[in-house]
Amino acid sequence: MMLNAVVFDLDGVITDTAHLHFLAWRAVAQEIDITFDEVFNEQLKGISRMDSLQRILKHGGKAGMFSEEQCLALAARKNALYVQSLASLTQDSLLPGIREVLADIRAAKVKIGLASVSLNAPGILHALGIHQAFDFCADASRIHRSKPDPEIFLAACKGLNVRPEEAIGIEDAAAGVEAINAAGMLSVGIGPGLDHAGLQLHSTQELTWERLTAFWAARAY
Repeated sequence: MMLNAVVFDLDGVITDTAHLHFLAWRAVAQEIDITFDEVFNEQLKGISRMDSLQRILKHGGKAGMFSEEQCLALAARKNALYVQSLASLTQDSLLPGIREVLADIRAAKVKIGLASVSLNAPGILHALGIHQAFDFCADASRIHRSKPDPEIFLAACKGLNVRPEEAIGIEDAAAGVEAINAAGMLSVGIGPGLDHAGLQLHSTQELTWERLTAFWAARAY
C-alpha cells in the first residue's frame, strides 16, 4: 500500500503556540481567581477551547459555578487574547525541520493535510507563510467531537480524498496520538510520553521524509 498523505497537527508540531495559549488562559483564569502553571497547561494540549475551560474550572474548584453563557464569554475572552498574540508569529516561528519536511513531502507528490481543533489555524498558516503547502485543512468548524475522538483526522483524510490507512498522522499530544490511532492511520508522536505512537521522536528536527518513508515501509501492510 502506498503512502498517499501526511496529516499534521498544528500546535507543537508546525509551530509552538502552546505558550501563547497558556498566557491567554492564565489571564482569563486570573480574572475569576484561578491560578495554574505551565505544568497544568500540558493537560490542555490538543483539546477544544470549551473542554480546556472546563478543566481549568475544575482545577480551580469552580466546576459548575458558571452558566453556559458565562463560559462562552470566558472562552471568547481567551480567544481574543490569543488572537492578539498571534501577531507575534512570523516565518521564523516554524519549528526546526518543518519547512524542509513539507518541501520534501510535496516533492514526493504526497498530499499534505492539517488536523487542528483551532479555528485560528488558517490565519496561523498564513502568518507562518506556509498556507500554500497544505492541500486541505480540517479545523474545529468541521467536527462535533474533539480529540481523542478521531473525527478531525477522518475529516482531514476525507478532504484529501485518501483512506485513513493510506496516511500518517503527526501529533505532539497524547489525545492527538490516540485520535490518529483510532482513525486507523499510522501515528508519529513528537515529544515525551507518547509511547502509544507507532513512531516516537524527540523533536521536529528528527521529523524527516526519509524517516517517515522508512516508518511506512516497516509498518505498512
